[in-house]
Amino acid sequence: MEFNYNLPVNIIFGRGKVNELGKRSIKYGNKALVVTGKNSSKKSGLLDKSIKLLEKEGIETIIFDKVTKNPLISTVEEGATIIKSEKCDMVVAIGGGSIMDAAKAIAFIAVNEGNIKDYMYGEKESDKALPIILVPTTSGTGSEGNCYSVLTDETNNDKKSLRTPAIYAKESIVDPELMITMPKKVKSAVIFDAAAHAMEAAVSKKRNPLSDMYSLYAMKLIADNAENAVNDENIDYDIWEKITLGSTLAGMAIGCSSCALPHALEHPASGLKDIVHGEGLAAITPTIIELSWESDPERYAAISALLGGNSALDCADRVRDFLKRIDLDVTLKDLGIEEKDVDWMVENAFKVSAGNIANHPKKFSKEEIKEIYLKSL
Repeated sequence: MEFNYNLPVNIIFGRGKVNELGKRSIKYGNKALVVTGKNSSKKSGLLDKSIKLLEKEGIETIIFDKVTKNPLISTVEEGATIIKSEKCDMVVAIGGGSIMDAAKAIAFIAVNEGNIKDYMYGEKESDKALPIILVPTTSGTGSEGNCYSVLTDETNNDKKSLRTPAIYAKESIVDPELMITMPKKVKSAVIFDAAAHAMEAAVSKKRNPLSDMYSLYAMKLIADNAENAVNDENIDYDIWEKITLGSTLAGMAIGCSSCALPHALEHPASGLKDIVHGEGLAAITPTIIELSWESDPERYAAISALLGGNSALDCADRVRDFLKRIDLDVTLKDLGIEEKDVDWMVENAFKVSAGNIANHPKKFSKEEIKEIYLKSL
């Protein structure tokens, strides 16, 4: 048995931990670009609270609130330009996965020469980035626990990851109390994103004993608590602690083992149509499992069991049932994908996500992937 494991991020987990933001951040700089979205952190009051916590420690702040749900390369470039002009020395992200991904990329390209696409496609490498502090407000992407930043190139709809250890956060403050303000539809989507991370890490060809531990425990936490988290009107903080921990662990799992085919096939869909990532995963994951389970029956049986099933054979049905219970039973057609889009998505998947395609336990041809897309419409 041989494997390598390195996760250089300090995760501060617990209710109320956001109050440590200023004290945690002051170790890394005196002027922060605060990356956030256009609405949610403002409406909840979290942005104002965060600014006060930073300023209390003497940290000057510049707010950058232009990140969208599928962050664009042009937005990242704009953020990096502001960092240079304002002479910021660190980046603080307040928001969900898109916010955290954008913040990571901004912190990276602000101190590296050239086009960020050169680094995304492996033409250039760098181990430099400004210090990054992440405060997630959705329990789905696990971006606080890995070194990925998923960006969309609006010039050609490519959606691809920047992957470099340089963008591990210095500190990730994971406070379950920040998750409870999500609307129901957002809860469903982000929770399934976390579940997909756990399932894909569990069957990944790059899995190792540590990613196994993270992924399967994360899947149990999510499977046991998702329905109540999404549907209960009364806030149960114990449930949200478990969901949030599951999301973070699942993000750490893919940090070890990478994702597999569902993420590889979802990125072309959301790159093309600006789909909510978790919804896109919900539309295609059951079909992929249905056509994959024989390639790793032991692992798919384990996933099925965590969802109340009996064997690998019924894993896809158990995932479909799980999606119905969290009100996320959708098709690609529901999300705006048409049959005429499929050929482009097949080619784009191999262009931007060849690594995740190869990481899946079953090798699929382009014709077979086309079949997956068509069955998921």
